[in-house]
Amino acid sequence: MKSNAIWKAEDSALILIDYQPEVMDNIHERDLKLIELNAVALAKMATKLGIPVVLSTVAVKMGIEKPTIPALKAALPGIEEIDRTTMNAWEDETFVKAVKATGRKKLVMGGIVTSVCLTYPAVEALAEGYEVMFIEDAVGDRSKDEHDMAVMRLIQAGAVPNNTVAMITEWFRDWAKPEANFAREIFPEYLMEVYKRKGFPLPNWAKQSEDEKNWATKA
Repeated sequence: MKSNAIWKAEDSALILIDYQPEVMDNIHERDLKLIELNAVALAKMATKLGIPVVLSTVAVKMGIEKPTIPALKAALPGIEEIDRTTMNAWEDETFVKAVKATGRKKLVMGGIVTSVCLTYPAVEALAEGYEVMFIEDAVGDRSKDEHDMAVMRLIQAGAVPNNTVAMITEWFRDWAKPEANFAREIFPEYLMEVYKRKGFPLPNWAKQSEDEKNWATKA
């Protein structure tokens, strides 16, 4: 039976899989920089909230792939990468032990590419009784068709789709809480970059002076 529908920080673990340069080069259906921005924002918020993070790579020790992209690694100080040889992280004993060691049953997951490095461990985790929420705008695939098919498979298996901003706000939910200050630290720079990458008009708070800005309450 599933627990609370709203995912609280104290119940969640963040699982990030294969955010590596060569692996990300396989993504052609969306902006790589946006995926990076979203993954980094999630990692920063998880770190500030004390949410346990499992970070995994593939084939680094084999000399085939490079480690986690620098921006994401920098957002996770002290988090060691779990390197694997298997494309399905759930087939790696060390990875599974690390997930279980978090003590959390709600797994917020991202993996590159969507159809393989995210889907395989996500459906395995679901089968073992975990709840899975995947961050759709922090992942990608070779083509839109492959990404969309993977999203359908994940949802059919019981995983819940979400996006970066919604996940971060779900973790704290109240602008009056002290934890909201972490979002206030992360969101302005992050959102400005996202708006620019997407070609959106700047929000009002971005046009104001530093003394006037109150981006948490203004459109």
